Amino acid sequence: MIDVEDLISLVRNYNPRTDEDLIRRAYAYGREMHAGQRRRSGEEYFMHPVAVAAILTEQRLDDAAIVTALLHDTVEDTKSTFSEIERLFGREVAELVDGVTKLTNLQLASNETKQAENFRKLFMAMSKDLRVILVKLADRLHNMRTIKSLPIEKQVRKSHETMDIYAPLAGRMGMQWMREELEDLAFRVLNPEARNSIIRRFITLQRESGDVIQKITQDIRKELDRDGIEADVFGRAKKPYSIWRKMEEKGQGFSRLSDIYGFRVITQSETQSEGDCYRVLGAIHQRWRAVPGRFKDYISQPKSNGYRSIQTTVSGRDGKRVEVQIRTRQMHEVAESGVAAHWSYRDGVRAENPFAVDPAKWLASLTERFETEDHDEFLEHVKLEMYSDQVFCFTPKGDVIKLPRGATPLDYAYAIHTRIGDSCVGAKVDGIRVPLWTRLKNGQSVEIITAEGQRPQATWIDIVVTGRAKAAIRKSLREEDRERYIKLGRELARVAFEHLGKKSTDKALRTAAKTFGLANANELLARLGSAEMRAQDVVEALYPELANTTGDEIDATRAVIGLSPDESFTRAPCCQPVPGERIVGITYRGRGVVVHAIDCPVLEKFEEQPDRWIDLHWHSGKHPAVHNVGFLLTIRNDAGVLGRICTLIGEQKANISDMEFVDKKPDFYRLLVQVDLRDVEHLHTVMTALEAESDVAELERYRDPARTM
Repeated sequence: MIDVEDLISLVRNYNPRTDEDLIRRAYAYGREMHAGQRRRSGEEYFMHPVAVAAILTEQRLDDAAIVTALLHDTVEDTKSTFSEIERLFGREVAELVDGVTKLTNLQLASNETKQAENFRKLFMAMSKDLRVILVKLADRLHNMRTIKSLPIEKQVRKSHETMDIYAPLAGRMGMQWMREELEDLAFRVLNPEARNSIIRRFITLQRESGDVIQKITQDIRKELDRDGIEADVFGRAKKPYSIWRKMEEKGQGFSRLSDIYGFRVITQSETQSEGDCYRVLGAIHQRWRAVPGRFKDYISQPKSNGYRSIQTTVSGRDGKRVEVQIRTRQMHEVAESGVAAHWSYRDGVRAENPFAVDPAKWLASLTERFETEDHDEFLEHVKLEMYSDQVFCFTPKGDVIKLPRGATPLDYAYAIHTRIGDSCVGAKVDGIRVPLWTRLKNGQSVEIITAEGQRPQATWIDIVVTGRAKAAIRKSLREEDRERYIKLGRELARVAFEHLGKKSTDKALRTAAKTFGLANANELLARLGSAEMRAQDVVEALYPELANTTGDEIDATRAVIGLSPDESFTRAPCCQPVPGERIVGITYRGRGVVVHAIDCPVLEKFEEQPDRWIDLHWHSGKHPAVHNVGFLLTIRNDAGVLGRICTLIGEQKANISDMEFVDKKPDFYRLLVQVDLRDVEHLHTVMTALEAESDVAELERYRDPARTM
């Protein structure tokens, strides 16, 4: 937990005139009120308000907001009262704490009518003082960062609430960094398999093509230097949830997505000239081809929350699409903080950023469209305004159907009921007949036309964008072609079994089906025939000892080709090469040959001794898991984390041979783990699994040139 002096130091960095005594008193009072209280994780409860306050210092907020963060749970969870807060810390702080308390009591994920009324209260609280929602957003962000200690049911509920309410609200306020983090934290709970899959794809992509971000960043800087433009260039891979949303909207796999990298160019001229931004745009468009329809000028037409930037997408290095945002330093400050930039302090005074929006005017523009007594209509307006990345359409009866942007009438039909989707033959949008591939827009009324006997068509898979619709269509198509798939699957199974000298008897197929949790042998055969399963997986499940044997295991002492029969070798401890990596041998008198990875820095010592070099390579085939490799891991210091990491390594069929704690901190452990591996593929499998684990902050393969034989 951050102590009070460290917190004050964070505030003093941007506000030297901060009331240090006020923060100290609030810190002491909050700690006293929460004394004895613990979070689900077992940590002292007061660490949460302190963490919320620290998040607000990143936005350079005033003393009142920082103190409110320290006290925001006192009235709700302790014996503290509004009157006592007012007496000790003043009316302003007391009203802010009261506003946060009322927001906390709102059940924002309840039924539609009640939810509409809660949205009203939410906007009313915001209209009194925007800092109330800033504290609440920081509160939600820290709760999502530490959500793992909650029961899984509560994790799911909180994550849905975050995805539906708080993340879009942060985005609407212009706090895009917070929106992205909230979405990704919720995504980690709601769909961990998809998130881990995307992370693994990124790891594989980086391994195959190198550090693309650094290369493109250098390309952009080179063009700007050529034109004499002073600017900072930053690049990053987009967040897993952002990638997933694109995959869902476009109905494409990861490999077909192109714009998965984003870059920012922030001009550095003292005049903060908008003209510099257009000069940067010209330099980029002269060098790379712009993608049609992907250019937005928010400098000439700013967003209502003050966001200003030029956004363009170009075909960069190797044809990869990259999104580039161009803005001045002042524009960047507002782009990071959004409406909250109005409260930002610098050098003890409120920052005079010309692009910061007055919160009162922003709220007025946001709420003036919501003047209605009808709860449902109010909710509809709020959602259409906040959820710009979603589409809300209406049934003929006036019910609201929520769909991702890019959805079609077929997605809409399946969202109502699978039976409606399966029997769909046409659709009317706002009373006009339209093709089924029409992309729906916000506020449209959709009517689905059905007919008995209609069945889903194979082409529908390419039309729909929602997972529900795709799954329903595939299931229907699979059932329709079931007999054909069963026949094909039986032949595939026969060939696979005969390859191992076995027969695909009914009993063997029933046993395999049971192993995979399927109802019967026909279900197994149907999945084989439709390519949802591989025949190889079936035989491996029944006869792992036969299926995994592609020849005798290679003798670890003779795993290298290129040595004479009387020569022995040892693996260099500095680089720890494994089968599958490019290697070279260095001869030592009396010690035989030491095998190094081709990129080992130790080899530089032998550049002037070519007679000691031996060209070597590994035997192809199955190697035993005896090749020791070190991993430097930084993991979260929490109960059970180390055990989960060890279990995860074991699940990859790898054995931990040694473990050493390099550094111990209150929040993190840094440790060196030695693991026995088969080959480079096994190495990548273990690293990918560890990279995808949320409790692993950093991972690198350990190589130490100082280690000798």
